[in-house]
Formats: sequence, structure tokens, C-alpha cells
Amino acid sequence: MFTGLVECLGELERVDAEGGNRRFRVLAPQLREGLAVGDSIAHNGVCLTVEALHPQGYEVVAVAQTLAVTNLGKLRSGDRLNLERALLPSTRMGGHWVQGHVDGIATVVRSLPRQGSTQWVLRLPKELVRYCIPKGSIALDGISLTLSEVEGNLVEVNIIPHTAKMTTIGTWRVGRTVNVEVDLLAKYVERLLAARA
Repeated sequence: MFTGLVECLGELERVDAEGGNRRFRVLAPQLREGLAVGDSIAHNGVCLTVEALHPQGYEVVAVAQTLAVTNLGKLRSGDRLNLERALLPSTRMGGHWVQGHVDGIATVVRSLPRQGSTQWVLRLPKELVRYCIPKGSIALDGISLTLSEVEGNLVEVNIIPHTAKMTTIGTWRVGRTVNVEVDLLAKYVERLLAARA
């Protein structure tokens, strides 16, 4: 379980194919202290397990199924990653409940500078929009964000400069694909109501 508050930006040092899977070697000296094989880390919102440690980072493997439903298969050496270690019982819950289980991929449609922030509009898959409401929570590339508007299959978020600087949002451009995890509570409510019907 994660909060969606990015701890640091890591760098993808190397990508190696292993059959249909990909092994990622990640440079993240900020996370290295206390890190152990078996730990869970969210990479752009995708929960992956640490399989090997290095002095300046670690290695994880994304299996073919994960590559098929996320944007991790498009990553190349030198790309930056939003990183967050799994939640501890003592951690402040500043974001929202994020599992690191991506529901789909959104596409950046446009951005508009505003006073003190940047408005970003993204197109979500139609089947995910029903879980989105204005002022509701969403995780985009693992970043816990508040939806400001929802219209059709377009959602809008407003990003302050600090968030853009501390995450990969600072590199977003029109056409970029972004991992989406919708609000866990909304999915459970839907399931419970469907069972009643």
C-alpha cells in the first residue's frame, strides 16, 4: 500500500529483456539505505519487488502482464521514475490509498498555465471515468492528485510548481501516456452495490 506521495525521482540505468519480461536497474541512492530484497516500491505508480541490490540502487522485474497494462514497456535508459516505498504503519497519510495496481493508461491532451499552477487535461479509458468525480482522488504515474474537473472521458488536475519539480510531471508533454489507478473506495462501492442489485 502507498500514499501516492512521491519520495524521490530515480533514474532508469539499464533495461534488459528477459523473455517477455523486463529487468530494470534503477539508480536511487536516496532509497538505498535500509532497502532489502523483497521490498515493494512503486515505479510511476506500479508496485514492483526489489530482486537485487547495488551500491546506488536496485533491480526489479516487470512481467509481461504488467508491461501490457502499464506504460513501463516504453521506458528507456535515462528515463526518470517517480519512486515511493511501501507505506509503514507510522507514516503520515498525506495522499490517499494507492495499491500500485494500475487500472489503465491515460493520455495527456493539453496543458494550460494558470496563476500559480498548471492545468493538465488527460483522456482516460471510458471504463475508468465512472470512478472519477470532481474533488475525488486519482493516482497518475503513482502521484496522488485531486481531480478538479471531469467531463466525458476527460479529467483535469491542477499542478503546483513544487509537485512538477519533485515528480515526472515536469516532463509531461501532449501525447504522453500516464499510468492510472482510480480510487480504491469507488471500486469497492460499485462492487457492493452491484451485489445488492
